[in-house]
Amino acid sequence: MAVIGVIDYGMGNLHSLGKSLERVAGSDRIEISFDPEKLIRCDKLVLPGVGGVLGCMNELRRLELNDLVIEASQKVPMLGVCLGMQVMLEFSEENGGVPALGLFPGEVVRFPDPPKEGTGERLKVPHMGWNRVRQVRPHPVWDGVPDDSWFYFVHSYHARPKQPEHTIGTSEYVHDFTCAIARDNLVAFQFHPEKSQGAGLRLLSNFAHWDGTV
Repeated sequence: MAVIGVIDYGMGNLHSLGKSLERVAGSDRIEISFDPEKLIRCDKLVLPGVGGVLGCMNELRRLELNDLVIEASQKVPMLGVCLGMQVMLEFSEENGGVPALGLFPGEVVRFPDPPKEGTGERLKVPHMGWNRVRQVRPHPVWDGVPDDSWFYFVHSYHARPKQPEHTIGTSEYVHDFTCAIARDNLVAFQFHPEKSQGAGLRLLSNFAHWDGTV
């Protein structure tokens, strides 16, 4: 029996995510914890998150979890969700600029503000709701998930990876943006798979059964 650890640093929808993982993980156990000694022994890790990058990084450091994430990222399959994806990059322009974990080269940038009335389409920021996701590169987490499936988003910032090969999924809001990234044993989504019904559960199931190889 494998153990999937969900990193609890106080800024994630842990109940919904944990329940969704339990539904798809079979005999694997879900461990929600902020204890680095427990988490480092897990076979897979999930880094969730809602809110802002500055608060996330402050809490990860306060709980001594930032070093855990960096160490574990070199050893076990790891999934980032929403804010958890954003902090996997090097830098976010939020709050005047915040250094992040640096697991992927690149930065996190804000959607542009809507244009003034009468000057164009007024798409609101934050981006909230259902959007299609285009699979631009194959990856085991996409297995059985139809291209252009709908997923649920809530965010004002999005990832801009430096290396195009790290982008495995894109969506469109104001402009095309990266919403899924992967390299080696790491994968992350800007959207919330735990809120995305069948397609989201399939993604979580694929991660739960993924051995970290591509």
